[in-house]
Amino acid sequence: MTGKNALQQQPQQQLQQQRQKQKQHLFLNGSIGKALYSLALPIIAANILQSCYQFTDAFWVGRLGSSAVAAVSVSTPVTFLLIAIGSGLAMAGTTLTSQYMGAGQGDKINQVAGQTLLMVLALSIVLAALGCLLAPHILTLMGVDADVYKDAIKFMRVSFIGVVFVFSFSMFQSLMRGVGHTTVPLLIVLFTVVLNLILDPLFIFGYGPIPAYGVEGAALATIATQSLAAVAGIVVMLQGKYGIRLRLKHLVPQPQYMKKAVLLGLPGSLELSTRSLGLMLMSFLVASMGTMTIAAYGIGANIIQLVMIPAMGLSMAVSTLAGQNIGAGKLRRAEQITQLATLYGFLMLTAVGIIAYIFAEKILWFFVPNESEVIEQGAHFIRVMALSWGGIGIQLCILAAFRASGNMVNAMVLAMVSLWLLRFPLAYVLSKHTNLGEEGLWWSFPVSNIITAIIALAWFAQGSWKHTVLIDEQQQQSMKTTDEILCEEGYRH
Repeated sequence: MTGKNALQQQPQQQLQQQRQKQKQHLFLNGSIGKALYSLALPIIAANILQSCYQFTDAFWVGRLGSSAVAAVSVSTPVTFLLIAIGSGLAMAGTTLTSQYMGAGQGDKINQVAGQTLLMVLALSIVLAALGCLLAPHILTLMGVDADVYKDAIKFMRVSFIGVVFVFSFSMFQSLMRGVGHTTVPLLIVLFTVVLNLILDPLFIFGYGPIPAYGVEGAALATIATQSLAAVAGIVVMLQGKYGIRLRLKHLVPQPQYMKKAVLLGLPGSLELSTRSLGLMLMSFLVASMGTMTIAAYGIGANIIQLVMIPAMGLSMAVSTLAGQNIGAGKLRRAEQITQLATLYGFLMLTAVGIIAYIFAEKILWFFVPNESEVIEQGAHFIRVMALSWGGIGIQLCILAAFRASGNMVNAMVLAMVSLWLLRFPLAYVLSKHTNLGEEGLWWSFPVSNIITAIIALAWFAQGSWKHTVLIDEQQQQSMKTTDEILCEEGYRH
């Protein structure tokens, strides 16, 4: 029986290997537009589904009133800050797996997966514990109103516990993107989002024996579904069917790799932490202007995350494609990938910005139907920013190329310039030292977006990112030879 099963599995394995070779040939030699499309579409779909977590929360929490919305708004940036600290490791994993995939080093890919999982789990447990402990002090420092504090502390603590599962699944998604498999994470996300749609109103408002947890219920629903997603991701890697085969030996700590991953991932963590800290400081600033402004900012920020999804998916596709081509020694093709994706990103987000500008009130009404003042302020926030969103599309794609090449410092510097030298100082001065008030907060966004996009374009054109080497050049040459053989065998289309 065992022998029969083995014979049945052989054709499936051969078919899988054939598909993998065809996919790799497309990534390294085929149409750039087709390669970007094949990678970006599942990523965009997964990102849209993942955004449903926030938007489902926002929809149901919005029914509890503006104080409940404000509680989630002040908590989310703090949670994102903790997530950002560990995301550099996942980012390093994506960079290394994509380059090793391009160079044809499968054994290195499995090593990266095991060590990344080990490091991410350890770090997330520490950060979750610290977050739960410091939550009251953070909210006190933010000067949150008494009517918001009670719900915010509950939501924040549960969210911190969920960081362990969020980290784990995010790491899985990053590694799978690195090897070019984006459909499996999409299917897992689809299942968990559907489950979250059911659990959110159930935990928030209660039903039968299940008590009404209010705002805290939104976080409980998320943690339940994210834990299932994390377990599913680890099972997929253990099965080894999609480019990564995780074994116990890969989970034995390897100091040499860990040092490399930390050095590569640290600037990425600092970049994302800088962004999250900037958002948190903006929340401090917004919190000083009252509950209505906090609610408008929170809903507006959620909408921004939604409209950025197409460019974010495109930038993640750039990370994979550019990384694999850099690993294969094809720097010119990596540059062409980035240039085409940057144009696409600019056009997409500009189009989405025009739509958001036109339908701003209707979009806000969906989330807070009974809060006319929040709708008015939030719609104005969206309109001030909307026509500059094309600049965000440019930034995301160029930053993806920097990360794919291992130039995490470039991305970190751009983040610091955007938030610390431009957005936050402008927001503070315009809102506190002029008559603009909250309008000054809104105008800091388009100004920083446009200036940062110009700086990113100039830095990319300068070309210094091409000179970073993460993998052995001998392996790159070996991959070139293998690719030539594949072309001769008829894989060129």
